[in-house]
Amino acid sequence: MNVTVKDVAREAGVSVATVSRVLNGSDAVTEKSAQRVREAVVKLGYSPNFLGRNLRKRATNVILVIIPNADHSLYMKICAGMQACALRYGYDIITAVSNAATAVETRHLNMLFNKTVDGAVLMGTSFDAGTLNRLAEEYDIALCCEGVTGADVLTVTVDDERAGYDAADALIKLGHRRLGFIGVESNALSASLREEGFLRALGDHGIELPEEYIYRDTYDAVNGAKAMERFLALAEPPTAVFAVSDLIALSAVRRAAELGCMAGKDISVIGFDDIDACSLTTPSLSTVAQNCSEMSEVVCRKLIENIKSERKDRGYYTVEHRVMMRESTGVLNKK
Repeated sequence: MNVTVKDVAREAGVSVATVSRVLNGSDAVTEKSAQRVREAVVKLGYSPNFLGRNLRKRATNVILVIIPNADHSLYMKICAGMQACALRYGYDIITAVSNAATAVETRHLNMLFNKTVDGAVLMGTSFDAGTLNRLAEEYDIALCCEGVTGADVLTVTVDDERAGYDAADALIKLGHRRLGFIGVESNALSASLREEGFLRALGDHGIELPEEYIYRDTYDAVNGAKAMERFLALAEPPTAVFAVSDLIALSAVRRAAELGCMAGKDISVIGFDDIDACSLTTPSLSTVAQNCSEMSEVVCRKLIENIKSERKDRGYYTVEHRVMMRESTGVLNKK
């Protein structure tokens, strides 16, 4: 059964006129009501048919990119790459920041609902698979950097499980047998896959991971410091640590130094993403680099192809990654 504007109005608890105003971008609606309408549109998978078929087919040659935050250089690199790719196809990229909030992400997607943009790329979306699948039925969207389990949506990312494996393997090849892990307690697929790969590498090498060598919290950088404090307080601390993000790893390296433990000499630390700060700090941070250039090229090109075609590509694509060994993983200081 097709969802109608009346269904959206009923779900949002507003009038049909209010729904129309919101989808047309009118300011004559309170933000509270507008937000309820946007959330209802996403929940029900409503397509604004009242705009007419011609308007729905209108091309703007603009793609919306929603990023969780503007502080992460990885996102900026990918956005820059997408802009370069889009220009070759006659498209432009506009970016919006969601602050990882569903309400904000939904509000930004109003540009997709009212055809201000032709498609959208979501990096680190807060939507679940069901919501994404409903959106993909009506609109051209893609996921980048972060996949979502069960989402039948065009997705471009790295092989996070393999990357986690390679990070652990690199540390093991340096001679480490006591490896610590700093992860996150979230529904982020990338984090769980990186942890799975890390654990698989340890298993393949016959290395056990004691519970006290595992620390999980949020993506906030401060948790790297907290993890390092806990590890170094152990009677037998790990000699190497893998963190699922560079910001967490950098925080761990700094706290270790404050506690008299130098990364690259007394303990090895490796992060993930290869943000700009990795090569600018002392010691420089070893990390897993994502191929931002390839990622941005693939997601942009395939999304534009979907926009222009009736046959939609909803494949899951992975790009290359590389373990970058720097000063924070110096030769193991054997005692």
